[in-house]
Amino acid sequence: MKNSPDVDFIIFDLGNVLIDIDYQRSLSLIKAELPITLHHRVDGCYAAEFHKAYERGELDSPAFRDAFRDYFEQTWSDSKVDFLWNSLLGSVPAYRLELVRKLKGRYQVGILSNTNEIHIDAVYAQLQSQHGMDSFDGLFDWVFYSHEMGLAKPYQEIYRQLLLELGTTADRVLFFDDLQANVAGAKAVGIQAVQVTGPATLLDFFGDV
Repeated sequence: MKNSPDVDFIIFDLGNVLIDIDYQRSLSLIKAELPITLHHRVDGCYAAEFHKAYERGELDSPAFRDAFRDYFEQTWSDSKVDFLWNSLLGSVPAYRLELVRKLKGRYQVGILSNTNEIHIDAVYAQLQSQHGMDSFDGLFDWVFYSHEMGLAKPYQEIYRQLLLELGTTADRVLFFDDLQANVAGAKAVGIQAVQVTGPATLLDFFGDV
């Protein structure tokens, strides 16, 4: 192993860490469904408060769909909303899952993700079709989703709750996330954190496991 971290837990974000994400594809598909006069709303939809509330579990999926329709002033069906919302999700490359399997022999491995019910249902369907997995539970020792925790990155509360659930101290955890703000949030409570800047980051960090 190129790096052998002196930790007990290795925690991964999902988007652009374990799962490929294509925001531009999603934004383009949404714009294609809208009149030009509403295109200005598209770029801000992921930062909109209704999205943040959904990530924190403050909205259920029916309420989120209604908020999504209201935001874009559309009467889309639930299935259309889900299709557009999930269109950013790419594949889950097998080599990343294999890396986690190898690391699991030496560490406890987990997920900490800002996510929501609609995305997770779609990811699990993809896991089943591509890898024969019903969920991440069989591979990971710990799975933490923002909408189930009622907390979200990059705020320190979610990292403190993570440590409480793990029953450990910050120095015993290594965290990988693609967003600098989330890496900084983890470091602020003492967690070792690495920003994933591209598809090769994890393999470059660990080398041959």
